[in-house]
Amino acid sequence: MKRFDTSIRHFCRDLARVSKADPGLAVHFARTAFAQRGAASRRGRAAKAGVQVPPFMIMSVTRRCNLRCAGCFVQEHGRQPGTELTMGEIGVILSEARELGVSVVALAGGEPLTRPEILDVAADFPDLVFPLITNGSLLDDAMLDKLRTLRNVIPVISLEGLEFETDARRGGGVYQRALDTMSRLQERRIFFGTSLMVTRRNFGLVTSRRFVADLVDRGAKLFFYVDYVPIKPGTEYLVPSPTQRGLEPFTMMVLKGEFRAVFLASSASESAYGGCMAAGQGFVHVSAEGDLEPCPFSPFSDTNLRRVPLRVALQSRLLRNIRESGEHLSESAGGCALWARREWVQSLMAAPEGAPAGEQAPAPAAPSAAPAPGAPVEAPCCDPGPAPTRRAA
Repeated sequence: MKRFDTSIRHFCRDLARVSKADPGLAVHFARTAFAQRGAASRRGRAAKAGVQVPPFMIMSVTRRCNLRCAGCFVQEHGRQPGTELTMGEIGVILSEARELGVSVVALAGGEPLTRPEILDVAADFPDLVFPLITNGSLLDDAMLDKLRTLRNVIPVISLEGLEFETDARRGGGVYQRALDTMSRLQERRIFFGTSLMVTRRNFGLVTSRRFVADLVDRGAKLFFYVDYVPIKPGTEYLVPSPTQRGLEPFTMMVLKGEFRAVFLASSASESAYGGCMAAGQGFVHVSAEGDLEPCPFSPFSDTNLRRVPLRVALQSRLLRNIRESGEHLSESAGGCALWARREWVQSLMAAPEGAPAGEQAPAPAAPSAAPAPGAPVEAPCCDPGPAPTRRAA
């Protein structure tokens, strides 16, 4: 956890480093980096009390989206949406997260900007960093004007690659609208980035110097590379190859050395920390309905934040059992270790208290063969994303 704490500080320092053209923004990020020592101290005090607090939280504020992207994992999970957390409930959860020492809260969905009032909530927490994972199509002028005043909110526009790759999954015209949004962000001098779902097919493109240089020229200063997770059966062939995954840490280092931007890759982080960081080890996920889950790709929960405070929920039996079963969190086959072993995760929810957590973890399914040349392929999703009913708005 100490290494992860250090990485969060370095992340904030890197944000300051690449923001030197905007002195006010650079000072903001420098202060945020300094504040991470206090957040780490709060996490340390919680750990001594038996509560493992991750520095990073993903909050899916909705399952709704204005696009219907092929292979979207929110859709593939097949869950019926319940009553979404109110903005008041989200504010209470964020207050608890800040008090416990959470540093970064990614706002995801669905499309989080189908609930634009989330920006007003984020404004109440200037000491938290909010990457806003969005397809960018709903960022109108009013929202952009508001974002110009919210230095703690970082729009992160999702792409699959160039126009062909992006529109093939998201729909015609989506790529160009994303570039138009980037142009308006750059005109307003708003710090923003991009999220890229990495597959075996697009790895060479999205990590290429030409591709990155083009987005940097368009104003992007933050690059999130997220390896494809095969939620849809039969798409395992899209998972980056072991060789590609092994290259990601070196690739991030090279790109960081050449461009004034921050580069992060999911598999590079897991390699550095010895495996999956879900279930509160490095991050945790809050569903749109308030379920506290190991991660967005593994939508299992035994506790809901409407019923109990975050401090209590982080001590749930499911999360604790997952953390104590580190040998099952390696990602040797790529993708998500918890989703690959979802039957085991579900068994943890049904097992009696005190039962061994590490028994009979099913091995990940063998990757399916790639389709024959010319066969239709459903592209993966790249936007993140049953609840009882604790608090009123």
